[in-house]
Amino acid sequence: MAALTIASKANQAMTLPALLVAQYAREADPNVKIVIEFKDVEVLDSSEKSELEFAMTGKPPVFASSQAIRELLQGFPFWQGHSEDLVYEWIARAREFVSTDFRSVEAPLLELDSHLTLRSYVVGYTITPADFVVWGAIRGNKVAYAAVKKGVMLNLSRWFTFVEERHLWIASAVQSLNAHAQERRANKSKEGASYDIALPDTDKGVVTRFPPEPSGYLHIGHAKAACLNDYFAHEMYQGTLICRFDDTNPSKEKEEFQDAIVEDLALMGIKPDKTTYTSDYFQELYDYCVTLLKDGKAYADDTERETMQHERMHGIASKRRDATVDENLARFEEMKKGNDEGVRWCVRAKMSVDNPNKAMRDPVIYRCNPQPHHRTGTRWKVYPTYDFACPLVDSMEGITHALRTMEYRDRNPQYNWMLDTLNLRKVHIWDFARMNFIRTLLSKRKLAKFVETGVVWGWDDPRFPTIRGIRRRGMTIDALREFILKQGPSRNIVNLDWTTFWATNKKYIDPVAPRHTAIELENAVIATVKGARVAPYTEDKPKHGKNPELGTKKVAYSSEILIDQADAQAFAQDEEITLMNWGNAIVRSISHSLNPIHRSLVTSLELELHLQGDVKKTKQKITWLAKSGQEPIPVELVDFDYLITKDKLEEDDNVDDFLNPKTEFRTEAVADGNVAELKENDVIQFERKGYFRVDRAFKHGEKAIMFCIPTGKENKGK
Repeated sequence: MAALTIASKANQAMTLPALLVAQYAREADPNVKIVIEFKDVEVLDSSEKSELEFAMTGKPPVFASSQAIRELLQGFPFWQGHSEDLVYEWIARAREFVSTDFRSVEAPLLELDSHLTLRSYVVGYTITPADFVVWGAIRGNKVAYAAVKKGVMLNLSRWFTFVEERHLWIASAVQSLNAHAQERRANKSKEGASYDIALPDTDKGVVTRFPPEPSGYLHIGHAKAACLNDYFAHEMYQGTLICRFDDTNPSKEKEEFQDAIVEDLALMGIKPDKTTYTSDYFQELYDYCVTLLKDGKAYADDTERETMQHERMHGIASKRRDATVDENLARFEEMKKGNDEGVRWCVRAKMSVDNPNKAMRDPVIYRCNPQPHHRTGTRWKVYPTYDFACPLVDSMEGITHALRTMEYRDRNPQYNWMLDTLNLRKVHIWDFARMNFIRTLLSKRKLAKFVETGVVWGWDDPRFPTIRGIRRRGMTIDALREFILKQGPSRNIVNLDWTTFWATNKKYIDPVAPRHTAIELENAVIATVKGARVAPYTEDKPKHGKNPELGTKKVAYSSEILIDQADAQAFAQDEEITLMNWGNAIVRSISHSLNPIHRSLVTSLELELHLQGDVKKTKQKITWLAKSGQEPIPVELVDFDYLITKDKLEEDDNVDDFLNPKTEFRTEAVADGNVAELKENDVIQFERKGYFRVDRAFKHGEKAIMFCIPTGKENKGK
């Protein structure tokens, strides 16, 4: 008799493997009795704070997923004898498929794809627990699963489908886990954000769309639109999400931006059911424009831009408003040719001259642009505006609910006019507030200027609010999604503080960030330790005191250690302090600089070990590094500040007047030898200094570059 209890809110990539192994044990042997229970929590109510608990009669319970799987394999003999060493190796490697960072999981997926080239199973010639564990880790990870479903990795996709189709009970196991998550998601409140917004006609099906323009990189504001459309399509309702590139302006758009958007959506775990392009509908949109011209509902206009803006603002009709249908069609034909005459003209919808809602005052719906389009080449010289194309393509593609930010609210009547006038299917609109952050610009035009003028390194600069920027700073995808979904589809416009954003992230990185030590090189102090062994030595210590699955690290001990100057200055004569990972010591001697200008600087210390001392009673608990017994790793610790100094810029503010003159802070340091093993994008904690993301891994001759990750407490940072 055994019992498996699973936290249904936990990461499914961690819980599904154990569930599948337990379920297969029950399928393979009817005499196996395993009770499976789900609890609606993120972690189980135990001191272990684990995502699951497994207990067999007569044995103490185990809490980690890997330990539960090991107990299952050892507890039921029919598992044994199947290339056990290789099976356990792949069970351990399944952790490589847990990360929701696509860049972290891509390499292991490709390696698995290569491994399966001539194989039907992960190990040997028959099904083993390795297949279920690896399959479960991938299926439980939205990002990894989306990558497999694309079918690009042919061997991996073949194996994935084969395992599922040969074992039909897998679908039931996945559904049992998803059912609890779906029940939780369908609640009227999601951790403070109400999703019960009464979208109409959801019983007829829900199709949403995310329509980015491929003229820049996605930023945090776009992320909210993408996540909300994904949430309502895939989680709130079992619907469809379309990603449609609004590629109607060849002057601004690049395939580079388009590819980056696809990758950023994958990084966020968003898998559209379909990807389309407004350019796919250029012929239909052109035909609809001709229909409006023929029906007298649109006209060609060559009024200069400034004059047109003045006339619209003051309710003055254009001199071209009453042109004949034939005149308008002839001018549209010139526009289509893209000649010198055509570029002078645009087409405007004939809505109103003086409607109180200025968005209804004869908006432009077509422009002439001879520049080649990155998808259609030189075929077209006329392009629809977003305001014209969006409602029409929404209707043609079967979009049921258009979720968009409040900035479009005045244009909702315009949206509906287009559909009504052309007798197209109506689409329900829901407006939500965009996410604004203090001291942050979200205008692509202004962000592009920062890139072009060298204010930042590029679109992935860690000071930027782009998805790539905040990811490079150290934000996890899980935290990003949680923060956005907590804001919900509310219409209340607020300026958010980045501290809350980064505090959410800390919840995710703290339990899994290995602990390391770094000492700042400037004025670092050498301390002599009396009572230490003469010869240096090392001991294995856990990388994380509360997460043994992260493994161990080597901690070196010697009779001379390196200490931060700030710590040394805080010591008092004969004070008892704690050397972390070693024990207590008494400060016997403090030497200061003889330079009168720097008299407060400590130049050396003498400590005496007092290992029987009580670490709970000491005030100073410090980090340190042995001077010998290990190879210190040079690192550069980088912190950042806001790019602008004003919480909220007004429309008439000049951005240049509020640029922060210093936004980058670099500190030279040395770290423990274990840091040499870190890879790019790893997240760690330098104890008492904060959390860091590895931007450049250590190589001999090149120091490691570590970006400080805000935690919601610092003044600096985004």
